[in-house]
Amino acid sequence: MKLKNHIAIITGGARGIGFGCALELAKEGASIVLSDRPGSAELAGAADAIRALGGRCLAVEADAFSREGCEAVMAAALAEFGDVDALVSVPAYNRRASFLDYEGEVFEGILKSALLGSFHMSQLVCRHLVARKKPGKVVFISSVLARVPNSRCVAYSAAKAALNSMMQTMAVELFEHHINVNVIEPGWIDTPGEREHYSDETIAAEARKLPWGRLGTGEDIGKAAAYLCSSDSDYVTGTILPVDGGYRLKHCRDVPAETV
Repeated sequence: MKLKNHIAIITGGARGIGFGCALELAKEGASIVLSDRPGSAELAGAADAIRALGGRCLAVEADAFSREGCEAVMAAALAEFGDVDALVSVPAYNRRASFLDYEGEVFEGILKSALLGSFHMSQLVCRHLVARKKPGKVVFISSVLARVPNSRCVAYSAAKAALNSMMQTMAVELFEHHINVNVIEPGWIDTPGEREHYSDETIAAEARKLPWGRLGTGEDIGKAAAYLCSSDSDYVTGTILPVDGGYRLKHCRDVPAETV
């Protein structure tokens, strides 16, 4: 197990990508601090699923978009496990609207969810690691939309692009402390949130456009996160890792010979 005796905080971990990351890190032996918003209906069940694998898991209800919420997560982690080795920062949400119709308050809310929460949580974790003079790993979950334009996603795309840039600056500043900081860019992932917003027919049609012929899963992202949290990635920092099933390639397939 590559993460035995490691303690990892997963914010936004009750379902979807966050839960997939928590599962894969737990499979590699990590003890998990699983955080999600207050009142999350899925958090307790997600924690039970991790414990069913034989892993240790602390569930924490906290607003990971705010400084106070992140401080609560960090305090709970240290009270339960006494240390932290890694962070996987997931929380964010999207609201689709055209640029001309986008409301400023909605834009600010998405920036807060995707960027400020990750800043607060990662700063707390990294300050702890530096104070303990120990190496560590920080993984941010960004999006393919940070670098591939898509309509009606102006705030989300901007926030994720900023997250990528923040990661690289952090990597430059923290490498002397042996803290690796990286980003995973998921493509279209089959999550409960996507199922709530899109019909089965739409999801199936989009999956057919991908070279792999399917949407990704939370576990696909989780496997990448487990790698970036392990010693296997000790020589990897400041990197943007796409895990998108070829999303960027979906319009670049060869034209069938009979049509040329």
